[in-house]
Amino acid sequence: MYKMLSYSVIALVAMAMVENAAAQSPIIIAASDTNVVLERDTLAEVVAVSPAAKRRMANTTIGAEKIEIKELAKMPVLFGERDLMKSIQLLPGVKSESDGSSGYQVRGGTSAQNLVLLDNAIIYNSGHLMGLFSTFNEEALTNATLYKGQIPAQIGGAVSSVFDISTKSGDMQKWHWGVGIGLLSAKANVEGPLVRDKASFLVTARRSYLDLFLKATEDYKDTKLNFFDVNAKISIRLKNNDDLAISYFQGRDNLGLKDIMSLKWGNQALSMRWFHVANDRLFSTTSAQLTNYKSSVTMTMLSTDYEMSGFVRHIGVQEMLTFLPNESHSMKLGAQSQIVVLRSAEWKINTLHEKEQRRAWQNDFWLNDDWRLGESFDISLGIRMNLFSALGGSPYYNIDADGNIADTLHYANGSIVHTYVTPEPRFSVKYKFGIHSSIKFGYSRTSQHIQAIRNSTSSSMPFDRYTMSSNIVKPQIANQFSAGFFKATSDEKYDFSLEAYYKNVDNMSDYKDGKTFYSEIEIERLLLTGKSRSYGLEFCAHKNAGRFTGWAAYTLAWSENKIDGIDGGRWYWASNDRRHDISIVAMYNLNNNWNFTAAWVYNTGQALTAPSAKYELAGQTYYYYAERNGYRAPSNHRLDVSATHTKKIEGRFERQLSLGIYNLYARQNPYMIMFSDDEESNSGTKAEQVALFSIVPSISYVIKF
Repeated sequence: MYKMLSYSVIALVAMAMVENAAAQSPIIIAASDTNVVLERDTLAEVVAVSPAAKRRMANTTIGAEKIEIKELAKMPVLFGERDLMKSIQLLPGVKSESDGSSGYQVRGGTSAQNLVLLDNAIIYNSGHLMGLFSTFNEEALTNATLYKGQIPAQIGGAVSSVFDISTKSGDMQKWHWGVGIGLLSAKANVEGPLVRDKASFLVTARRSYLDLFLKATEDYKDTKLNFFDVNAKISIRLKNNDDLAISYFQGRDNLGLKDIMSLKWGNQALSMRWFHVANDRLFSTTSAQLTNYKSSVTMTMLSTDYEMSGFVRHIGVQEMLTFLPNESHSMKLGAQSQIVVLRSAEWKINTLHEKEQRRAWQNDFWLNDDWRLGESFDISLGIRMNLFSALGGSPYYNIDADGNIADTLHYANGSIVHTYVTPEPRFSVKYKFGIHSSIKFGYSRTSQHIQAIRNSTSSSMPFDRYTMSSNIVKPQIANQFSAGFFKATSDEKYDFSLEAYYKNVDNMSDYKDGKTFYSEIEIERLLLTGKSRSYGLEFCAHKNAGRFTGWAAYTLAWSENKIDGIDGGRWYWASNDRRHDISIVAMYNLNNNWNFTAAWVYNTGQALTAPSAKYELAGQTYYYYAERNGYRAPSNHRLDVSATHTKKIEGRFERQLSLGIYNLYARQNPYMIMFSDDEESNSGTKAEQVALFSIVPSISYVIKF
């Protein structure tokens, strides 16, 4: 098992390089037939709480999916690791990047167009071991919401989706601890009161130990292959009307192939939030965030040493007021300011040393108004104003039509090079007819200034190059329209939804033909700019009650790009275009101890670029590609199953044993398609499919106190 994983990860790296605590009581304010809750343990703003079916019906915001963390523990897992990021891939409109990957794509967008927030701090590349595992330890989480349609005005920075994740606070009355061990990693958590009823803490930690087993093998004893992550949170109840929370997260990966290659990446995030209740109708949230994502790659080839590193750093402050004029009306007004420092790349090739670094100042202002107009009609209106200023201190360029530098521009450190002002209106309306039926319609305009440029593949990698808006690179701007019909049975045991969407994105970037992320240090010389469009239908059916629960989701989708300089400026299928996606999840509670889960997924193969011709030069074969993404990879499907046994021990301890099988019928799903010479075929070329996983059993054991 360990040898198989090491082969998979090593191959993946090489190929890519080549190409509430319940004790804390909330403040509850009645709002018509829904409870409006200010949760102390997450210091969240006003949120709606209700049973799953009722919540999906009652939510005015279209395309918002709340993730039930408690249900996550029941999902089939890879290598015994619970994975928040993989769980959302089972939702309609959400696709996995590849087999076994934590990367996800939403409604025709790429994973680079998603924003992941952990306690309001930005997290980049949220995957361990090249995306095989999620960065997030579920023991530290309390709730999460994926916005794939209309995004609330208080959130911005992505044109595809926002995944808003909150960590839980420690218990202010009792101590708890837990330990767990799986096939590849171990974890531990502890929480409890610092001062009873006034302050608490929570710490979770996880580390893989695959490298310890590799050291016992002759072939891989010098191979590094490990990750760790740590979550810590202190919650303080300053007085009856004030709460303070300080959260810290760090995750890091280390991969190394003897003296050939070393790859390191990771996130650090610090957030502070002060929640103040002025009166029963006015609340304020003051917060500060710090994010530091960095990656580095070193490699030795043909006696030449290569090193490339980069980072993205954010530091910002935010202030938001929540005002409740009456029981059916909620308004949010806020502002945010942050400094962004981005190093696209720093190269060291023997004695050559080049780097590209940029700075920016971003300011956002927003107003969001949620209003219930009578018993049947709800509306959410929002406007966000984004001001993004590229700052001097590093060189900027003018690029000619051939991609060469026409002028090098120098600006004083901190001076404004160019400011983009982007108004972002958003709204969602819901009309309820009868008690259990509703229709919704939404529109959202969003912008994104920081872009990850993939290396000729749809999968995210820790060494993706990042760029941000400059005098040349413009922000991506998306307009999405969505509509849906929602229906629940009278007893709410079943509910159904059907949503349609259309989204277009302007100023999206892609590499020029023949260019890759290491072709030039000046990233503007590598890129072409165009637009994309995506549209589709999403259907989902839930069973919410009884011993047998679950859901079935189906997505029919199209995604296309149009970029001058690629395929003659015609529309072509995006690399993440997949026509059909199906997810079926079944959960069965046999009794208080045993729970069984099965998940079957199917999706159409992604579009790929295959050679149209080839030629030889100096004994070397070169391929000619006439059409971008004109072919299809084989379809993907697999069945995952798991069984979990939970038992109380002497009333104080809880033991949980989980057994699972990933890819039960050993489907060889394609991860990568490679082309090579084949003299026996008519074309003289053959396609070779690379699969990462066959059947993978798993086991994990957890003890909680």
